[in-house]
Amino acid sequence: MTRSFARRGAGRSRLAVLAGLALLASGVAGTPGAAAETATAGRQPVIGKPSLDLRGCARIDKKLPTLSDWPRVESRIKRNPADERRIAKIVAGMTLAEKVGQMTQPEIAAITPEEVKQYGIGSVLNGGGSWPGRDKHASPKSWLDLADAYWDASVATRTKIPVIWGTDAVHGHNNVHGATIFPHNIGLGAAQDPCLIRGISAATALQIRATGQDWAFAPTLAVVRDDRWGRTYEGYSEDPRIVRAYGYEAVRGLQNGASRRIGAGGVIATAKHFIGDGGTLKGVDQGVNPSSEAEMINLHGQGYYGALASGAQTVMVSFNSWTNEELGIAEGKLHGSKRAVTDILKQKMGFDGLVVSDWNGIGQVPGCTNASCPQAINAGIDIVMVPNDWKAFITNTIAQVESGEIPMARIDDAVTRILRVKLRSGVLDDRKPSERVHAGSEHALEAKALAREAVRRSQVLLKNNGGVLPLARNSKVLVVGKSADSLQNQTGGWSLTWQGTGNVNADFPNGTTILGGLREALGEADVTFSETADGVDPSAYDAVIAVIGETPYAEGVGDLSRRTLEAAKLHPGDLAVLDKVAGKGTPVVTVYVTGRPLHVNKELNRSDAFVVAWLPGTEGGGVADLLVKGGDRWGYTGKLPYSWPKSACQTPLNAGDEGYDPLFPLGYGLRSGERSSIGTLDETAPEFPCGSTGGGGEASEDLEIFNRTDIAPYKSFIGSADNWGGTEIGPDGTEAHSAISVVQSDVNVQQDGLKATWNGTGPAQFYMQNPAGGTDLRGYLNSGGALVFDTIVHQAPAARTVLSAHCVYPCLGEVVATSLFAGIPVGTKTTVKIPVSCFAAAGLDLENVNTPFLVYTEGAFSASFANVRWVPKAAADPDAKKCSDLT
Repeated sequence: MTRSFARRGAGRSRLAVLAGLALLASGVAGTPGAAAETATAGRQPVIGKPSLDLRGCARIDKKLPTLSDWPRVESRIKRNPADERRIAKIVAGMTLAEKVGQMTQPEIAAITPEEVKQYGIGSVLNGGGSWPGRDKHASPKSWLDLADAYWDASVATRTKIPVIWGTDAVHGHNNVHGATIFPHNIGLGAAQDPCLIRGISAATALQIRATGQDWAFAPTLAVVRDDRWGRTYEGYSEDPRIVRAYGYEAVRGLQNGASRRIGAGGVIATAKHFIGDGGTLKGVDQGVNPSSEAEMINLHGQGYYGALASGAQTVMVSFNSWTNEELGIAEGKLHGSKRAVTDILKQKMGFDGLVVSDWNGIGQVPGCTNASCPQAINAGIDIVMVPNDWKAFITNTIAQVESGEIPMARIDDAVTRILRVKLRSGVLDDRKPSERVHAGSEHALEAKALAREAVRRSQVLLKNNGGVLPLARNSKVLVVGKSADSLQNQTGGWSLTWQGTGNVNADFPNGTTILGGLREALGEADVTFSETADGVDPSAYDAVIAVIGETPYAEGVGDLSRRTLEAAKLHPGDLAVLDKVAGKGTPVVTVYVTGRPLHVNKELNRSDAFVVAWLPGTEGGGVADLLVKGGDRWGYTGKLPYSWPKSACQTPLNAGDEGYDPLFPLGYGLRSGERSSIGTLDETAPEFPCGSTGGGGEASEDLEIFNRTDIAPYKSFIGSADNWGGTEIGPDGTEAHSAISVVQSDVNVQQDGLKATWNGTGPAQFYMQNPAGGTDLRGYLNSGGALVFDTIVHQAPAARTVLSAHCVYPCLGEVVATSLFAGIPVGTKTTVKIPVSCFAAAGLDLENVNTPFLVYTEGAFSASFANVRWVPKAAADPDAKKCSDLT
C-alpha cells in the first residue's frame, strides 16, 4: 500500500502517509483512471470520473478543454430503481403539510424538538456562532443530545421520516469547542494536492459524526476573480483547474467515497454556492456576476463538475445575481432563477440530489420576503433555509400550493429529492445520532497531526534574502506582532463564531499559536515576545519574527469595496511594529496571516524573509516547523493559489488577464533554503481610495460607509445630551444613551444593519464619521452622486427629522427628512437616494466631508439602516429624491 504514495518533494511522503491513513480509516479507495470528458461537435459534453494520480486522487489537469455547452455530469452515485419505488410510495402517502415540512429548514435557536414533531420538519441547521443552549463552549455531548432530541421528535411523527442537521463545517467542525480547525481553503489551495483535501474532508466528516450532525455545508467552489471579496479565503484558488480537482476530492472525503450510499464514516456534502459567487463586480459579496454563459460554463462551473462527478448530494444556491444587459442575461438573483437551478443544474447537468437555499436567500428575490417566495420554489429550490420565519413560510407555502401558484408536481419533486438524499445518506434507515458510528468520540474531534501537516504544506515563501530561512535550532529570537499569540487571528472567520471575532486563546483548548510553536521548536528561554516591539533591542537577537496581518471577518463584512488593497492602510499598526525592528542589524522574518493577497510592498521592504501563512487554523506549530530547521523532514513547498498585486489598486488580477503584471504570479513560491532578490519595491500608494479622483473629475466607484460593519475610516456613533461629542458603537452593534439606543438588525441579510431607536425624551443623533477628519468628496458632486442607504422604518418620526452631512461641525448641509421617513410603510425595506447636490445647496463643503451620514430627531422614531454609501450618478436614478421633496 505504501508504494502507491510517491514522494513528490520535501515533506510530501509524510503527508501521503497521513492522508492515506485518513482515507483508509474512512473506507475511501481510489484507482487510476482516465479523464471521462468528451465534447463531440453538436453533442452535449459529458463529464465523469477525472484522471487520477498514483495515489488514486484526482489529478490537477494541465489544461481544461473549452466546453461549448453545459456538460452532463455522470455522478459516482447512481439512481437505484428500488430506492425510487420506495421513495415514490412514501411521497404518495404524505399530506401537503408534511411535504412542506420536509422542505423547511429552521435554525436551531428558533425551533424546539417539540416543534420539529408538530410541524414535521425535515431539516435544521446551526448557523455560524450558533450552539446548543447558546453556549459557545457546549460539549460534544450537548451537541449529540440535541441531535438525538431532534431525531426522536422527527421519528415520532406519522411519517417517521428522520430529520437531518446541516452545519457550516467549512474548515473542520469549526463551530464546536475543542475541535481541530484546519487551514482555510485559500491555504489548502497553496498545497496543490487533491489528496490532502480528501484526507482533511474525511477527517472533518468524522468530527461531524462525533457530534451527531448529518450534513456539511461545504465545499465552497468559488473561482475568485476579485480579491476585495470578503469570502476570498473560502475559495481554493483563482485557478479553475485546482478548484475542479479539489471539488472532486472534498466531496469524496466528506461522503466517505460513496458509489451507492454515503459510507458510515461520511456525511452529506454540499457544492456551494451555485453559481458564480466568486465573480461579482468589484468583489461585492452577494453582488452581480456579469459573466457570459461561456464564462460561467468554463470558469465558474468547473468546481461543480468535479463535485457532482464525485457524487455531491446537495447544492446550495448563491446569493449573487447573474445579469449582463449587453449580453441579454437577466437572471437576477439566482435564488429565483429557474434557468440556473432547474434548466442548467438539474436538467442539463443531470443533478438528481437536492438544492438548498442560503440563509434567508429567498427574501432577496424581487417580490419575495423571507417567509414567502413561490418564485424560488418554482425555480427549483427543494429545501428552503428560513432560520426564523419558518412558521410563516409553512403557512404561506401551503396556501400558495392550494391556490395553484406553486404546482403540486414541484412540491412532489422537491420531497422526492429530499428523501432520495436521506436514503442515500443512510439517515432514513439509521439509528439515532448517538448510536451511530463515531458518535461521541472525543478522539474524532482531534486531527492535530493532519492539520499540522496541512499548515506546513500551505505556507508560501515569497522572499528569503540571504537564505535567512530556515533559522538554526539554537537561534535566539524576538517575536513581535498582534497575530503571534492569537488563535483568533490564526483561525479567522467561521471559527466558533460567524465572524471569528470575540474569541480568546482559551476558546481553542487544543490549539497552538505560532508563538507557542516557536517556543516548542526553540525552547522557552530563546523566545522573547513583545507584541508591539516597545522597549526591546532587536540587536540582542539572532532574528526578529514579526507575525502580522488581517483580523477575522466573514462574508460581506470582509469586503474591501473601493478601499485599496494596501495592507499598511488596512492594518496600520503592523507597519509601525515593523518600523521598530527593521534596519537594526538583525534579520526580520515576517509571517503574514491573511485571507487574501494584499499590497504589502512596504512590509516586504522591511523584511529579509516573508512567509504567507494564510489562515492556518489551530495548529500554529506547523508555521514554526518551517521557520526553524527540521532536518530533511519538511520544507517550504507551497505555491500561490492567487496572483499577488504589485500596486494598491491592482484588482481584479488573474492569470491569463490582458496586461497581467503581478508582483508574484499564480504558482510562485520559493523552496526552503532558496534565495531570492526582489530588490526594493515601490511604496507609492494612492492618496484616495481606488476609483476616486479627489477634487478633479468625477468619482467612478461607490464610497462605502457602512456595509454590515463600519467601513474604515468611518465609524458609527450616537450623540445626545449624554455625550454630544459622540459615543462610538462597539463591534457588537450595541450602544445606548438615555434618549437613543442602537442594536444590530436584519435589513437585507443577517445582522447587516443597525436599528436606532429614539424614545422621545430628548434630541439625539445617529451618525457615521471619520474621526481623523475630512475628505475631499467633490468627485461625487461632479458625478451626480447621491447618498444611498437601505432602511426599514419601525416607528414613524413624531417630530422634525433631518438627514445631514458634515464638513467638520459646525460646517454642514442638512435636508428635512420627516415626510420621507413618515411616507415609508412601517416594516417595509426601502432604498433611499438623496442627491449630494441637496447637501451642497444647503452649505456642505464637499472638499472636507468628515460625516457623510447623520440622522437627527427630537421626537420618538425608530428605523434600521444598512448599506450606507455615496454612489456616483445615482442622483439621476428614477427613484432618487428631488431636493424639493424633502420637507
